[in-house]
Amino acid sequence: MSLAKTESVADIKARNKELIEEVLTVYPEKTAKRRAKHLNVHEAGKSDCGVKSNIKSIPGVMTIRGCAYAGSKGVVWGPIKDMIHISHGPVGCGQYSWAARRNYYIGMTGVDSFVTMQFTSDFQEKDIVFGGDKKLAKIIDEIEELFPLNRGITVQSECPIGLIGDDIEAVSRNKSKEYGGKTIVPVRCEGFRGVSQSLGHHIANDAVRDWIFDKAEAAAGDKPVFTSTPYDVAIIGDYNIGGDAWSSRILLEEMGLRVIAQWSGDGTLAELEATPRAKLNVLHCYRSMNYISRHMEEKYGVPWCEYNFFGPTKIAESLRKIASFFDDTIKEGAERVIAKYQPLVDAVIAKYRPRLEGRTVMLFVGGLRPRHVIGAYEDLGMEVVGTGYEFGHNDDYQRTAQHYVKDGTLIYDDVTGYEFEKFVERIQPDLVGSGIKEKYVFQKMGVPFRQMHSWDYSGPYHGYDGFAIFARDMDMAINSPIWKKTGAPWKTAPAPGLLAAE
Repeated sequence: MSLAKTESVADIKARNKELIEEVLTVYPEKTAKRRAKHLNVHEAGKSDCGVKSNIKSIPGVMTIRGCAYAGSKGVVWGPIKDMIHISHGPVGCGQYSWAARRNYYIGMTGVDSFVTMQFTSDFQEKDIVFGGDKKLAKIIDEIEELFPLNRGITVQSECPIGLIGDDIEAVSRNKSKEYGGKTIVPVRCEGFRGVSQSLGHHIANDAVRDWIFDKAEAAAGDKPVFTSTPYDVAIIGDYNIGGDAWSSRILLEEMGLRVIAQWSGDGTLAELEATPRAKLNVLHCYRSMNYISRHMEEKYGVPWCEYNFFGPTKIAESLRKIASFFDDTIKEGAERVIAKYQPLVDAVIAKYRPRLEGRTVMLFVGGLRPRHVIGAYEDLGMEVVGTGYEFGHNDDYQRTAQHYVKDGTLIYDDVTGYEFEKFVERIQPDLVGSGIKEKYVFQKMGVPFRQMHSWDYSGPYHGYDGFAIFARDMDMAINSPIWKKTGAPWKTAPAPGLLAAE
């Protein structure tokens, strides 16, 4: 049983503060002082969570973060399906970022869609010494010959590119001119930039601004006139994990809106180019795409708003929020959609809430999930007792404190493997939701686990249909009979032979 079920809020706060002090004792004094700034207990009424964030991880202390290349290639650009994304540098980065996320897409792989394919310049020693510009140019020529239906190319630079000074911008411009103005985007996302993948998101957003929007604007006179409607919207920052963007799009279209673009999950170059013509940008992943949304508001006058389609409570709030930007037709459409799916919501909650009521969860994920999924758990009667971000910024923690977590919740930024294991061991949640690196550690500890980066090969989790899948998966994890047959190693008596050997 989770300890949180039997403790008062005052007891929980005292225990969590004591737990933070306990985990810090294993570090050298300087390291402990630095890590202490990233751990805190939320106090109700405060405008933030009181933790430092977006700071370089401590060398030698295990971190779950990725790099700027991962943020650009793996998150923002990779799911654009009709463009080819070159991992420019040694083969390792490209290989280990290949098909790492379940970004579903419609198309024929290798013909007009390339998300699950890997293209790399495979740097060798001679390329480091003499430069890789000629090799990059040759690769672009080969791509044009082998994959003629690609709509564009990006060059995702790995660490050596920034160190040796390859001019990927010049190569991109020259090849674009050679191929009749083809969109070729150089992205300076070398892994050593910034403190995490978060800067890679920002760099990728800037590349969209400079090499897609500006180019499309300059060439607008050569293209057919875009037929707009008063109800045009774009879905920004949904990566279609397990089909999430599709389930979100269904609700928006049912309420009367026209989705003219969704990216980057199942997104296309044409949708990217069309986005500045939207009447509203609806933003799912604030952390990765707020930069380009702000730019479109400043330059093109396109307003934007965040939305959260995890769980019926947040879905209803978001549908009404989106509808508030439009006329009564859309407002009535939002209410109609909410009413339509209410029987489904009632059935899901009636089935799963009795099985999950009072269960506790600890989260540690990237992007927006450490706060956005809290409402879905609460709709099932569950309580999030600890949460934190891999690469969150201060504004992420402000949103978390103001709208999502309860008094006494344990907050941890860029948590180390040791800290997370100790927190879970002491608090004893009924479920941990985190990433693939943590999954097997906690399952071996006898703790139910769901992989909340890619939905553990399930999904979608967005929308009303997604909520039904989410509820089923959480019940399946927590109430599986396997947990009666296993336990943490320290709870199991060692075999007599092992004792004798000692």
